[in-house]
Amino acid sequence: MSDSSPIEVLITNRFSDALMDELRELSPRLHITHHHARRAEEIPNDLWERCEVLYTDSVLPDPQSAPNLRWVQFHYAGIDFAIDSPLLQKPDLLVTTLSGANALQTSEYVIMMLLALGHRMPSLIQNQIKAEWPRDRDRWDRFSPVELHHATVGLVGYGSIARETARLLKSFQATVLAAKRDVRHPEDSGYHLPGLGDPNGEYFDRLYPIEAITHMIKLCDFVVITLPLNQNTRGLIGEKELRAMKPSAYLVDIGRGGVVQHDVLIEALQENRLAGAALDVFPEEPLPSTSPLWRMPNVLMSPHIAGISPHYPERAVELFSDNLIRYLNNQPLLNRYDLSLRY
Repeated sequence: MSDSSPIEVLITNRFSDALMDELRELSPRLHITHHHARRAEEIPNDLWERCEVLYTDSVLPDPQSAPNLRWVQFHYAGIDFAIDSPLLQKPDLLVTTLSGANALQTSEYVIMMLLALGHRMPSLIQNQIKAEWPRDRDRWDRFSPVELHHATVGLVGYGSIARETARLLKSFQATVLAAKRDVRHPEDSGYHLPGLGDPNGEYFDRLYPIEAITHMIKLCDFVVITLPLNQNTRGLIGEKELRAMKPSAYLVDIGRGGVVQHDVLIEALQENRLAGAALDVFPEEPLPSTSPLWRMPNVLMSPHIAGISPHYPERAVELFSDNLIRYLNNQPLLNRYDLSLRY
């Protein structure tokens, strides 16, 4: 790529005209085509042939159809759905994610669920549905909260979402424990919104290797799962890990369905070996109506919406713009996806 050669960029997601104008103003070298599509077949062959940079949610061509493609920027932070695509096996293809663009809204969701569980929201909802006012002598025992103030919160995975969660937790004076794959590098080299997150690795009180998560979990009042799904994390939270949790502790899962073994989790909840759980992701989505989780009084559930935000397109374009400038200047891209590690 010479310093003056044009760069053909294809965007298959819907973006407003204003956001597209922002991208086009980055450089006259960028020839941006905005062609919304849900399937690769909806893109004309000549666009695939010219395309050097692809921004997409899930529209991926056959490798032969896009001979000049050098970089794919995904619209999502998690791309486990695409890792077996033949395109991603193409040698020297750059693949990046939007990790960090959804950290703000997802960490707010985590804090909401920590507060809701600790302040007995599932029981309060059941009372409201029944139009039942508890007797005075019951209220203290049933609704005495587990306060975030000075609680111990364990973050399993320390990516962009967990880092912003840790920053928010410090305002509650909570003790923050974190577990990550590489404890020798606590800093964050990926994208983060200015002033947010924990880029320097300063907001946890103790850092554990993933291999030691049971030792971390047994200390926690709340455990938050933020891990991606790959061959190393599938089923990682199982019998051993859940039995390590305090009976008074709560689990929050906003990572990927399949990291937590749900049959074991359901059994632990039914046997009151956990105080409760908040779940946004599931091994099977949509969650079947036959799942006992729907009817558990100590569970809060949401349909994989923790990362949804009306501001996501703006944050996505901000990150993509940063990466486009890096690409133009032959600099390392943010959020490089490592196919061997699958994250």
